[in-house]
Amino acid sequence: MLQAYSSSFLYLAIFLSVTGIAATIGWRWWKQNNKYKSLQSLPCPPKYWLLGNIPQILAATKQKKIFQLLFDWSQQLGPMYVMWNGSRPVVVLSKPKVIEDTIVNGMRDGSLIRSERLCKAWNDISGPIMIGETGTEWQWRRKAWNSEFTSSSLSKYGEIINQACKQVIETLKETAPSKEVQADPLFVELTMRVISCLVLGIPVDRNSTSHEGPSLEVTKVYEAMSIVGYRFLRQAIGEKIWMKYLPTKNSLDYWKARRYLEKFLTPRVDLALRMREQDKTELPQVSPLFQESMLVKIAAKEPKYNRKTLIAESVELLIAGTDTTAHTLSFTIGELSLNQRVFQQARNIVDQVWQNFGGINTQSLKDLAYIRAILKETLRLYSVASGSTSLQTQRDIVIEGKVIPRGTGVSWSMLAAGRDPEVYANPEEFLPERWLDKSKETSSLPMIDFGSGPHRCLGEHLSMLEATMMLALLLRYFDWELVNGRSSLKELQQNLLIYPLDKMPVRFQLRNWE
Repeated sequence: MLQAYSSSFLYLAIFLSVTGIAATIGWRWWKQNNKYKSLQSLPCPPKYWLLGNIPQILAATKQKKIFQLLFDWSQQLGPMYVMWNGSRPVVVLSKPKVIEDTIVNGMRDGSLIRSERLCKAWNDISGPIMIGETGTEWQWRRKAWNSEFTSSSLSKYGEIINQACKQVIETLKETAPSKEVQADPLFVELTMRVISCLVLGIPVDRNSTSHEGPSLEVTKVYEAMSIVGYRFLRQAIGEKIWMKYLPTKNSLDYWKARRYLEKFLTPRVDLALRMREQDKTELPQVSPLFQESMLVKIAAKEPKYNRKTLIAESVELLIAGTDTTAHTLSFTIGELSLNQRVFQQARNIVDQVWQNFGGINTQSLKDLAYIRAILKETLRLYSVASGSTSLQTQRDIVIEGKVIPRGTGVSWSMLAAGRDPEVYANPEEFLPERWLDKSKETSSLPMIDFGSGPHRCLGEHLSMLEATMMLALLLRYFDWELVNGRSSLKELQQNLLIYPLDKMPVRFQLRNWE
């Protein structure tokens, strides 16, 4: 009798537990469904019960194709759809003007902020950084760095950038035409040497050294940056922070990469902090280049920065200042190889500028508007940061007549936006002229690849200056062709940013001057 009673009690307890769990799940489902009821009319990719679109997102991230997934969904579902990260909705936009207005207005009035998950992912790369902060924490960081990246401030770095670009030209002269060159790593070295010089005071000349800290080993630093960048992407789409402590290959690689970057940066950061505390004249061993570096200037004028945050901020700037411009240059020379009309027109302009100014320098840049238009057209078709950014609503907002509830993620597909036929005529064609047309229809084409509003990309001027100089010099000295043809522009992957899978192999040929 007692045994039968105990069994009945156990069954009742199990029944009540299962019923309670089911009721809890049901209540949460009802609550979420009711909260986001206004989103039900938006198109949505096929969902999995409870998981939403997480399986598709995780698979795309593992394949390094998250940008392609968002682009494909935009093509299938239209310019505004909702995907579900579990029970959390994310509205995805692909109309350029809608994206621009939403970001500018939302960031200005506070209705949109960086999502908590994204901030945690950014700050977990190496420590608290500008892009991972909001409010006053973001403001003082942005204010500290703003003045260093203005067009007027960067003009004094023209010779440094020119020197770095000429190193690339000399490298190509030594290799062309005997063998093919992987263009993407070549441009990675260029951009990393420039940003390392400006921020850390490391000479751009690969044959020079500085005793303020370790030498720049481009391949090792880039590999470490790629590993921590990919960890950010995984965490941004749902991987938990604590998973970095598991004994997996990803976690072990992350800690190894993080230790390497900290070891590389710490000596220079510590020296900059010591210089903040004492007169520079007491440190005669410090080179003029390091004394004029952004790191030393920021450490001196912003006492809130300490060792941890300066190391983290330096990692952020190295990542932001390397891949963005390097990959854009790779896609640019790829498109020029396949568009000889644009190639020849660009070369004619470079030759004329060379004749007028005796070379490519900061004085001649104003006459290279067509080169800048080529870069803008490349960014339209190959927005390297597509699919890696999102915001979150702080209150109910309206986008295109739809009420977007508080707590909803807002993201966008830059690749889809750049191919919007209502904004860009003949969107699949490479037409730099569209950025120079002064007609009413085209004079206000949206250029949102660098972001919008107060959070617009800090390094926009540096990126355009660097890419314009490099491209002009390549056009002056070389002809080139893609080894793999258009597949180099079609087979893409995404670590943190989008890049050519084959690293863009190119055959450069010294120009025939006859």
